[in-house]
Amino acid sequence: MANFKEISPDAPAAEKLLNWVDNRFPASKLFKEHLSEYYAPKNFNFFYFFGSLALLVLVIQIVTGIFLVMHYKPDANLAFASVEYIMRDVPWGWLIRYMHSTGASAFFIVVYMHMFRGLIYGSYRKPRELVWIFGCAIFLCLMAEAFMGYLLPWGQMSYWGAQVIVNLFAAIPFVGPDLALLIRGDYVVSDATLNRFFSFHVIAVPLVLLGLVVAHIIALHEVGSNNPDGVEIKGPNAPKDANGHPLDGIPFHPYYTVHDILGVTGFLLVFTAIIFFAPEFGGYFLEYNNFIPADPLKTPLHIAPVWYFTPFYSMLRAITSEMMYALIACVLAGAYFGAVRTQLPQIIKGGVLGAAVVLSVLMLSIDAKFWGVLVMGGAVIILFFLPWLDNCAVKSIRYRPDWHKYLYGIFVINFVILAYLGTQPPSPIGERVSQVGTLFYFGFFLLMPWWSTIGDTKPVPDRVTFAPH
Repeated sequence: MANFKEISPDAPAAEKLLNWVDNRFPASKLFKEHLSEYYAPKNFNFFYFFGSLALLVLVIQIVTGIFLVMHYKPDANLAFASVEYIMRDVPWGWLIRYMHSTGASAFFIVVYMHMFRGLIYGSYRKPRELVWIFGCAIFLCLMAEAFMGYLLPWGQMSYWGAQVIVNLFAAIPFVGPDLALLIRGDYVVSDATLNRFFSFHVIAVPLVLLGLVVAHIIALHEVGSNNPDGVEIKGPNAPKDANGHPLDGIPFHPYYTVHDILGVTGFLLVFTAIIFFAPEFGGYFLEYNNFIPADPLKTPLHIAPVWYFTPFYSMLRAITSEMMYALIACVLAGAYFGAVRTQLPQIIKGGVLGAAVVLSVLMLSIDAKFWGVLVMGGAVIILFFLPWLDNCAVKSIRYRPDWHKYLYGIFVINFVILAYLGTQPPSPIGERVSQVGTLFYFGFFLLMPWWSTIGDTKPVPDRVTFAPH
């Protein structure tokens, strides 16, 4: 009781109520720490809209999901009909369903842009490694959430897409068949699978996702936000005013809360336009086959996941028996340049080469399908190690050698091409392009410790560059 704050008996009722809450819960303290007294760099640009937009879309997905669950039936015999009931008979049900389906694609667009901003401005570098790791965990969790939600409409593409993806786990040596059976709950995708995915989509994964989002924000506010210059505004050498506040920072509230209203307005204009005029978005957001009830006896001509999974699906399909020889050559070349051409003791060099040879034999003896699954998963997992792969002397792309910008540009184009190829039926040309794209994707990260140190960096300013407008 001694720590309770007393206020005047003549204070307004609202102030008394806030004081009563503050004495029992740190509401004002949290508001100050994370909004009004959280100083962010004053040179944020367009790319810094996407963090708050990701939070907005998360809220949209949770709220619309709650209303959808009120009418959805997680039963293989009733699921498709319940979605049709929501679309046709529930008041405003079509709007809620389209908001949720469009929100899924919007979530990935926003998150991809958010991650791209972190990539080009070095937001994963010290001291923000944990912020980046939490962000990558959110991305992984989001992929699981989207995949499980994709099955729930119980349309043709939902059913067969889940059948293909779950069957991939069967390619894992020794435990694969049992793991696939555990995920499905049956020997084929069935009512048991639908119930499992519904439980995880509605309860388990969202809880983990919310926890990771809170951890992501707490970690960010502990070390402070990055900026396009990659200059620390809160470091011991950063200029501060008489109150200890950074001169290159401004309070997040009200400046950036108002600033984000612009981003939210622009986003909602596009979001609502898609919902009202093109909710299927040409078959990319909602596939036309998913408007047909699931039929275990009729396989669609071409099975492909939703667009946001297709870059990784392309990498999966790129790993063929022929591609294994290229991967083995990469492993042996990496072992040679990484061990033989360094100043390591001979015994370690021999061990590295021996391990590379053993791995090469394993790669030939195990089905290429397994290595495809490994590559698909590795394409996401490798992002977690980015803070320790980048050895460039500066953080931001602004002060790196100019050719780095072209390399990042090629990386983005390559990712988009892989995404497009993942939506198309397999073809010889598409297979070759996806194989080259897969090698480039992994080469970009695995060779980063080497190429990120090449070239002359530009001088980084002592303070952030900011032009008021």
